[in-house]
Amino acid sequence: MTLLAITKHKENVYLVLCVISLLCWGLQTPLLQEWAVWDNRAITQGDWWRILSGNFTHTNYPHLVMNLAALWILAHLFQPSSLQLVYVILVSSFVIGCSLLFTSTFQYAGFSGVLHAIFAYFALREALSGRHTSWLLCLGVVIKVAWEHYFGAAESTMVMINARVAIEAHLTGMVSGFLLIGVELLFKKEQ
Repeated sequence: MTLLAITKHKENVYLVLCVISLLCWGLQTPLLQEWAVWDNRAITQGDWWRILSGNFTHTNYPHLVMNLAALWILAHLFQPSSLQLVYVILVSSFVIGCSLLFTSTFQYAGFSGVLHAIFAYFALREALSGRHTSWLLCLGVVIKVAWEHYFGAAESTMVMINARVAIEAHLTGMVSGFLLIGVELLFKKEQ
């Protein structure tokens, strides 16, 4: 029995999902995590790769499992092509990693900012393609991020991941997801 997704694409993204999952699991090893975690001081001293790699590290295994489960669910829900998924992940990772340099964040580990970008990007893409109910998804992610900034993140999440929830990464991820669609629309108009 095939489960139906919101959108339908014939391409299989399991290889991309497996590679990302293995990368995240691998970066949980203490030596690699220390080398890859987003660290403001290390980045300003030349460890520029941390701008990207920090998005693929996690504070602990429950944090990792929660984010990877969300990634797989979003991929099933929106059925992106491999290229679209890699594009959104890489661009949003870079934008999130760079934007955190302008905050008071000292260290960051997690994929949740990228998950917000994936959700925002594909929800808006669907809404603009005529799936009117996807506007509710766009509104939902905006309300969720606004709620976090006004009331703070859920205490239970902070306890589970053993860290402060980086709501700045959620905001930047959501905005970058929406902006990527805007950039695509501009390029389409020019062609």
